[in-house]
Amino acid sequence: MAEQVTSADQVREAVRERYAAAAESVGKGRVACCGPSDDSCGCGTDIPDACGEEHFGAGLYQLSERDELPDAAKLGSLGCGNPTAVAELHAGEAVLDLGSGGGIDVLLSARRVGPTGKVYGLDMTDEMLDLARANQREAGIENAEWLKGTIEQVPLPARAVDVVISNCVINLSADKPAVFREAARVLRPGGRFAVTDVVADEGIDAGIRADMDQWTGCIAGALTKAEFRRELEAAGFDEIEIRETHRVHGQAASAIVRARMPA
Repeated sequence: MAEQVTSADQVREAVRERYAAAAESVGKGRVACCGPSDDSCGCGTDIPDACGEEHFGAGLYQLSERDELPDAAKLGSLGCGNPTAVAELHAGEAVLDLGSGGGIDVLLSARRVGPTGKVYGLDMTDEMLDLARANQREAGIENAEWLKGTIEQVPLPARAVDVVISNCVINLSADKPAVFREAARVLRPGGRFAVTDVVADEGIDAGIRADMDQWTGCIAGALTKAEFRRELEAAGFDEIEIRETHRVHGQAASAIVRARMPA
């Protein structure tokens, strides 16, 4: 019988355990889905339900982008999109990646903002932070910094960044209003919110919502489009755009979500 969701603390610990295991499997060189030289590679962890084959992972990035990165960064990618492709980053900007995992989006963003810019990667999992730091060293990136913490309580001062990105992580939070409030707090006036995430269909099955495996697999905790828009508006965002890109489940899709803080 599938484990049932009972509390926010239970969700957070299950998510932490799942993605710590993913990081450790990459660190040990295990490759469940494909080999490091396979350009069609999705995820390279021992957790197939975190991969989703072509729906999740490094295969969603352009080949030229993947060529910039260490193999471990590609194999540790568990996202549902490519937020760096929709964030329209500029030289000199400061960027925060919520739930940065193995660091693929931090490293790509760091190259885009250049030496005058700065990218922060925030993750609550020690194993992912260790993997990300190793990937940074291999990539030779100097303008990135890793922060340990949760996306509901970001360890940065107010108005610290120009852009907040995230890749298939907000759905994993059990307190999404806090995530959006924190994103709004750390953004400067006019700052941009540009994420890829899973959005649930209206009327998603209640059994899916209660299934912990479906939660840690990025489906059960997903907001609907209407809920996403409502929570962003409540946090103070405007210019909200939500656009589905591809289906990842029978009752959910990956989507690009953009918004902006008023100037």
